[in-house]
Amino acid sequence: MKIHLKSTRPMRLGALVLTTALAGCAPLSLRELPATPIAENWPSDAAAALTQQGPSAAELHWRDYFTHPGLQRAIGQALANNPDYRMALLRVEEAQAAYGIQRANQFPTLGLGASAARARVPGELNISGESVVASKYEAYAGLSNWELDLWGRVRSLKDAALQDYLATDAAQRAVRITLIANVANAWLGLRELDERIALARQTIASREESYRIFHRRHDVGATSLLELTQVETLLIQAQELGNQLEHARSAQAHALAVLLGDTHVEFPEMAKDPVPDSQIFAPLRVGLPSALLTERPDIIAAEHRLEGANANIKAARAAFFPAISLTGNFGTASVGLDKLFSSGSRAWAFSPSISLPIFDAGRRRANLDLAEVRSDLAVANYEKTIQTAFREVADALSARQWLIEQVTNMKALVDAQTRRARLAQLRYDSGAAAYLEVLDAQRGLLEAQQQLAQVKRSLLSTHVSLYAALGGGAGTVVPDNAPVPAATAKIPTTSPPVTTK
Repeated sequence: MKIHLKSTRPMRLGALVLTTALAGCAPLSLRELPATPIAENWPSDAAAALTQQGPSAAELHWRDYFTHPGLQRAIGQALANNPDYRMALLRVEEAQAAYGIQRANQFPTLGLGASAARARVPGELNISGESVVASKYEAYAGLSNWELDLWGRVRSLKDAALQDYLATDAAQRAVRITLIANVANAWLGLRELDERIALARQTIASREESYRIFHRRHDVGATSLLELTQVETLLIQAQELGNQLEHARSAQAHALAVLLGDTHVEFPEMAKDPVPDSQIFAPLRVGLPSALLTERPDIIAAEHRLEGANANIKAARAAFFPAISLTGNFGTASVGLDKLFSSGSRAWAFSPSISLPIFDAGRRRANLDLAEVRSDLAVANYEKTIQTAFREVADALSARQWLIEQVTNMKALVDAQTRRARLAQLRYDSGAAAYLEVLDAQRGLLEAQQQLAQVKRSLLSTHVSLYAALGGGAGTVVPDNAPVPAATAKIPTTSPPVTTK
């Protein structure tokens, strides 16, 4: 039901509106944020890997944390060209524009207008029986359908749009961190495969030489066909391993190219990098779990979405109160254009309206229930996001602790397998053992070397995971497209190709 009031006494209407507002307006406060489901300290199995050196992850720009120039260039290219990240940036602009629209609804829409009309009425339709030609000219300024936000409905919708914009901006920063981590892990995977390929090629070259020697021995009758077949089998196995690694490298390079947003980019093979693994990343300080609440962009986004859901509840509650809107204009009107701005031509109109639905089949009640359920969902999502962040940091710290021990053990195993292969070769040369023992020792050495490269890469990946889990670079203001410092600008992106001896 709509009640339209037209009155020449706007002061009386204003008093009526003010009285209604004071009688019916009740405070509608936002729900409080739930208690944060996060522990005060990290788990005991992760505490051993805590470091107190260096700045926090949020204060550390990715260019300062990922110190390898090749990795820096890859991340910079991804941030400039990756379509997913570009869409995340556009969503922020979209949310900002939507907020601007909703914010504008709080203010009246003022406009200027002018109109001219000229009409002829036939004598048959005129009382005088004579045709009449009439003119009307108007010029006015006015506002149209401006809602008086006495119960905060429009203001609450504006607050909800603002929180959605802030959440989208925080989500964009979360996408940025995820992209950086994905590029770093893909780059480390490519580096690992190049190291493993180099080991496989060295093994293939060594076994090709062994096969050539045994083939000549077999030709002169100095060795048996069985031993020649064993050497050949070991060579084929090494070649097959090399083919598998080359295949894996191609797939890894394609995945990295997609992340960089350039499917035509080429990645020359990286030899064993002269930069030690410990110098690929800068020191990073791990603070208390409570720091995640202010440093993780996804947690910040979840908090803004929760506040936005609470603002929508306020808007849904305000819909139960009358909606009061104003429409009016002020200007001049005349039957002649030359008299439009003469004295006595002033004209105005004022049309306030009050609207209150009496029966809507429960639509407003259902809309309020929907807003409350969505707020509960936002609370659950907020708690889940915090718990997920805590688990990701704890997993990265725990993995680092155990992988350090695994790398130590694998290095010891490689050393042991190297001594075993050398001793087996000495025993065979002295006639104390069959060549099968040498073959088994060489096979064990290759497997240990491959496993060591894999474990070392897994340890490096924990540095990437920890940086991302702690909200890496979320608090920095350095632009991502800042140029690489001159000291590192001349360093090539990749190392020279692997060569076999």
